Amino acid sequence: MLIKDGLFIISGLFLLYQGSEWIVDSASSLAVSFSIKPIIIGLTIVAFATSAPELLVSLTAAYKGSGGVSIGNIIGSNIINIALVIGCTAILKPIEINKESVRFELPFMIFVSALFWVMCIDGELGRIDGIILLFILAFFLLYGILNAKANIVCQSDIKTNSKKSILKDSFFIILGLLGLALGADLTVKGAIGIATEMGLSELFIGMSIVAMGTSLPELTTSLIAIKKGKNEISLGNVVGSNLFNICMVMGIVGVLNPIPIAKKLNYFEFPAMIFISLMLLIFSKIEYKITKKHGYFFISCFVIFLYVIIKSG
Repeated sequence: MLIKDGLFIISGLFLLYQGSEWIVDSASSLAVSFSIKPIIIGLTIVAFATSAPELLVSLTAAYKGSGGVSIGNIIGSNIINIALVIGCTAILKPIEINKESVRFELPFMIFVSALFWVMCIDGELGRIDGIILLFILAFFLLYGILNAKANIVCQSDIKTNSKKSILKDSFFIILGLLGLALGADLTVKGAIGIATEMGLSELFIGMSIVAMGTSLPELTTSLIAIKKGKNEISLGNVVGSNLFNICMVMGIVGVLNPIPIAKKLNYFEFPAMIFISLMLLIFSKIEYKITKKHGYFFISCFVIFLYVIIKSG
């Protein structure tokens, strides 16, 4: 079984890497084709693609009556997206932050995270909550559309990207999305198999391994984006993914199948999600970049998060 699970992990990681390559390259090319700011692509198309595993896992868990796995997956993923994804990315290369992100995107992410916590304090995420979250998602997407045109690409560059090229980029984004979804599924399967063989608790598996598994697309996509010099896609991917995780995933779950929320999440997991989001905004506002020292801070937060989850499990 360990050999089989190991092969699942290796295959999954390969698909995650290749899927991220396709998405970053194609999304960047698509941005040039339509003269769209790279961060808008990161906040929308790439963020939606990398949130697909969270959506699949949470919907399946909610349908099977495992609401705790569903909510735990989202909170854990949002913490890991900043603590691990931003942390690792910043250690490799500082992430430049534009003023628009500090003025709107990051505060909006914190507002949505806080609102989500307020919705869950009563012990349930209901249909009204889900509808509100979906309306917020619609507002965010409208914002993305209205702010899409950047006027930074010259007309000659746009003309070089024909309809055939646009179709090709769209095809590889879809292919990359499928690669991310399958890769995350295989990696999580393998990790859960190994964890079960080692006798780790279900709580630890759900809040850490599954959450980390569904965050692997964000991690690989951000690392590839940084490697290719697409800083805005990297940041937009994480911020957008956190918004999609709450508004789209929890919105759909709330509407289709209201779930109970464990009260104990109010004592650590929810505050941790708000804290890590606030620190990202504070660091961004001070220097308009996330530096290597900030990266080490976030990684330390990730280690502490794992430690607390293990002890509470």
